[in-house]
Amino acid sequence: MSTYQSTLDYLFAQLPQYQKIGGKAYKANLNNITDICELLGNPHLAIKTVHVAGSNGKGSVSHMLASILQEAGYKVGLYTSPHLKDFRERIKINGIDISEEEVVDFVSEYKEILTDVNPSFFEWTVGLAFHYFEKKKTDINIIETGLGGRLDSTNIITPEVSVITNISLEHTVILGNTIELITKEKAGIIKKGIPVVIGKTQKETKPIFEEIAKNLNSPIHFADKEKSKEYKLDLVGEIQQENAQTTVKTINVLESRGFHISEKNIEEGLANVIGNTRLLGRFQIVSKNPTIVYDTAHNPDGIKKVVSEIGKLLPNKLHVVIGIASDKSHQKMLEPFPKGTAFYFCSSSNERVLKGGELTKIASELGIKGNTFNSVQEGLNEAKSNAIDSDLIVVTGSNFVVADII
Repeated sequence: MSTYQSTLDYLFAQLPQYQKIGGKAYKANLNNITDICELLGNPHLAIKTVHVAGSNGKGSVSHMLASILQEAGYKVGLYTSPHLKDFRERIKINGIDISEEEVVDFVSEYKEILTDVNPSFFEWTVGLAFHYFEKKKTDINIIETGLGGRLDSTNIITPEVSVITNISLEHTVILGNTIELITKEKAGIIKKGIPVVIGKTQKETKPIFEEIAKNLNSPIHFADKEKSKEYKLDLVGEIQQENAQTTVKTINVLESRGFHISEKNIEEGLANVIGNTRLLGRFQIVSKNPTIVYDTAHNPDGIKKVVSEIGKLLPNKLHVVIGIASDKSHQKMLEPFPKGTAFYFCSSSNERVLKGGELTKIASELGIKGNTFNSVQEGLNEAKSNAIDSDLIVVTGSNFVVADII
């Protein structure tokens, strides 16, 4: 009989997955997930969804949407990735993780049936999410893309509304090395006749989105072009007001499609995202004296926003415990930090993250000094021993780095 741990070992160790091996796990079509869902009885056709893509903020927007819809009394499925502590965080209903039993039973039941398809880790997880949400008869499900959009395993749904937060250069080996190419990949989630909400109007991306939406006869909304009030948020950071604006516009579109959501639901949903959905790692202040913050920023735009928040806290000295995935722009992620920052370059338990020594070498070529650590915990311990009460310690650079410490 399978245990939860042996089931996870099967999913993680035997199947190629993007988190471990990067681009090699990315498939050039949706045939596999289509076949998988057919063998599962096409659960994705039986559930209502909102599809969320984008370079930054898609996780926060997904959680904000789920929180508001929960406040409005709906039974809300939430599918996100990656997880920080436990695989089950990826699949939730009203903030409660899927049970270990559900994961074990699903894999046990379908392991043999899906042998010929040979699903990737991500395809297994998407199939499980759709199956679980259908089984539990959710009212609406927020589905976050894993990578890109057009060829992402989640992209077999026809949602109530598609959401694309913003576009920046990321995963260039897979998605293309220009903003225009990446925009086309993300825009692959726009479906015929289905409204799309774009979070941020960018001059390079706007005409591409408009043309694709026009060709598909999809109403298009640019959230930042509409009047919006400032909401009280429990997620910290200026970027979160931008994410809230995207979220509220998406909620407005859902209202036009028959969902009943009050202004009070919106306000309470945005004020209680962490409590309602149990979101971790978004400029999360975990302790004081010294202040310690965890943030999953993992590309240059994300890091710039973290640095902007750091500036508001006016620390005596900044200590940055950082690890960066090998396929990222290391220079652009290190440069935004202010002069005088103490760096702790860390290896992670995830093999996609550069070894601390390699990152130290890259940094020194940029004139940035720091020490090398074999683990995030070692780096954090050293930062704590060096910091005084008025200092700030930030653990960042990758989801995997924050996961190691959480």
